[in-house]
Amino acid sequence: MYKKALKFKNDGSGLENPMTKRKKGCPYDCGLCNEHLTTTVLANIDITNRCNMHCPICFANAEAKGYVYEPTKEEIISMMKVLRSEKPAPAYALQFSGGEPTLREDLPELIKLAKELGFPQVQIATNGIKIAESREYAKKLKDAGLNTVYLQFDGLKRETYIATRGFNALPFKLKAIENCRKVGLKSIVLVPTLCKGINDDQVGDIIRFAVENIDVVRGVNVQPVSFSGRIDKEELSKMRITLPDFVRLVEEQTNGEITKEDFYPVPFTVPVTKFLEAWQNCSKVKGTVHPHCGLGTYAVVEDGKLIPLTRFADVEAFYHLLMESIEKINSGRIGKVEAVTKIIRRLPRIIDRNKQPKSLNLLKIISEVLHKGTHEAAAEFHRHLLFIGGMHFMDAYNFDIERVQRCAIHYALPDGRVIPFCSYNTIHREKFEKEHSIPIR
Repeated sequence: MYKKALKFKNDGSGLENPMTKRKKGCPYDCGLCNEHLTTTVLANIDITNRCNMHCPICFANAEAKGYVYEPTKEEIISMMKVLRSEKPAPAYALQFSGGEPTLREDLPELIKLAKELGFPQVQIATNGIKIAESREYAKKLKDAGLNTVYLQFDGLKRETYIATRGFNALPFKLKAIENCRKVGLKSIVLVPTLCKGINDDQVGDIIRFAVENIDVVRGVNVQPVSFSGRIDKEELSKMRITLPDFVRLVEEQTNGEITKEDFYPVPFTVPVTKFLEAWQNCSKVKGTVHPHCGLGTYAVVEDGKLIPLTRFADVEAFYHLLMESIEKINSGRIGKVEAVTKIIRRLPRIIDRNKQPKSLNLLKIISEVLHKGTHEAAAEFHRHLLFIGGMHFMDAYNFDIERVQRCAIHYALPDGRVIPFCSYNTIHREKFEKEHSIPIR
């Protein structure tokens, strides 16, 4: 898996307008600096570190930290403007996070402002409690323009939540999903924090739950636990779980419906974006992250079963076809219209229509994405498929500079800097929050 992922390494060229310069060297000059290779694909803005839970595995809780970090509305608007001013391509997706972002009274207003500033995708990372408590609140979020609920979801057992969250939070998760369904919020991503010995026996159950709720659940995005603070070696080795561990668990616990061969690293998607850049003659955000940061697969749900894309489409042939077409367009050896026409002509050799599920016309969807390249065309692809993936965020024990330099998930800060996710949580968060916080009282 390590070697397979490396085959699809695809570096970006970084920002044309970096916020900081290299002085001490990575990862101390984060901001983004002139050595960072990937623009912001998904931006996090922590709008509070207050929370209505006390999770044993959390790194952001105000009560545990002893201070409150909560930027003003004006600071948040400034952060959003910085993200949208990134060149060559503005940040595409924005996630309001925390703490628990729903504790901010002005969250619906912030969502509305984000849409007005041009973010095509706006989501919240939430424990779901407030959404579970009020259907009216869920509707308020939807009406403000919220696209996706990124829902903390560690499994389907009471004991799991007692271990990870300190109490049985499962009823709140189920109620939150139901309230989203009733108000028409139909893009929920289940986000399990995966921990060996606690919930690694439930990967298959979580995927099956997603299948049963496919009308509103769009994906399962597993995050193997990262360890902040000091931890002894014995505890680390007892709880550490990796992406290959996760993929093995998926194969075992879905009885081979999804196998390890179905998974590809994030930069596998880069040729699609590069083709759209060549076709539309404009820059777009690209998933040029390190190939060992995350991986995923897409599957059709039909008659309660999962049929991965790889079962009826030669995805690697499609990857190479796009790369070849991009090179020809950029060198002037072929025109754009001719390139699209040739790709669409060759798609029937890549997609096996006899094996393709009846509910999906992949040829039509890909043609729409290549022709239009719009948010709506991409959303249509996601509406037909369930995403299953994992992103392994780093900690002090597995920190890798090459991964940091290619990070595409960033935190925006009130001082104008934009910092890669793993370097922020491992190195910069505590110092920054202390400098920009107030005492709890």
